[in-house]
Amino acid sequence: MHLSFLSTSPYSFLVDPLSHEFMRRALMISSFVGGVCGLLSCYMTLKGWALMGDAVSHAVMPGVVVAYALGLPFSLGAFVFGVGSVALIGFVKQKSRVKEDTVIGLVFTGFFALGLVLVSKIKSNIDLMHILFGSPLGISDSDVRQTIFICLIVVSVLIIFRRDLMLYCFDATHARSIGINTAVLHYLLLSILSLAAVAGLQTVGIILVVAMLITPGATAYLLTDRFDRMTILAVISSVLSSVLGVYISYWSDIETGGSIVLVQTTLFLLAFLFAPRYGILKLNNSTNT
Repeated sequence: MHLSFLSTSPYSFLVDPLSHEFMRRALMISSFVGGVCGLLSCYMTLKGWALMGDAVSHAVMPGVVVAYALGLPFSLGAFVFGVGSVALIGFVKQKSRVKEDTVIGLVFTGFFALGLVLVSKIKSNIDLMHILFGSPLGISDSDVRQTIFICLIVVSVLIIFRRDLMLYCFDATHARSIGINTAVLHYLLLSILSLAAVAGLQTVGIILVVAMLITPGATAYLLTDRFDRMTILAVISSVLSSVLGVYISYWSDIETGGSIVLVQTTLFLLAFLFAPRYGILKLNNSTNT
């Protein structure tokens, strides 16, 4: 690991990487995906769907391999398997006495194992590390266009159905009582979750995309009680993490996806400790006084 950035001037730290086309592209796509995942993470946090996000992100792996074998876009195969995993979870939950968290664990590990087997058996040039951990520094122009298109769909759906989704995540029973079709919202939210997982596949990979879908919302949840402020804070923290993560990975020669997630985790720990109302140090100080 190179730590030369510690002795680099702030100006050089910020400007020098921008002389490279791959860095400008990585910063753009990581920020874009980070902002979208940060927005969606607010709904995921309120709904308590951390494990569901983990399931979908892992379940897309066999879809990537199958899409490659059939000559289709990776994003299409990943989306189909992501939605398929959600449908399978719902079916098994309804038809058996097994609890939802157990079903989720069974499905996502099964799909992930299927992806590993397919990678080992289908002759291809698919880089398993690229699928698992992403590679924003080497993303192609076609992948950039696909990712931006997917992100625009996710943002559009969240804007159009903002009020209904917010009520559904806060209190599904109340939403149902006033005539909102919560079943449609349930699968709509899971569908855009699958899309967001596909978008995150290009930046942080399958394993770490769940962090982008959960950590920004969890961080913002500690900082405010208002949902509109929560979404703003989540987007800001996620974009900031993406930018800093890409810069740090460039200067220190470490994995970009891991760097982004570590910055997000650091921001969460800071909020956990020092949040004005819900930070544990704040609580301890209030107790002492």
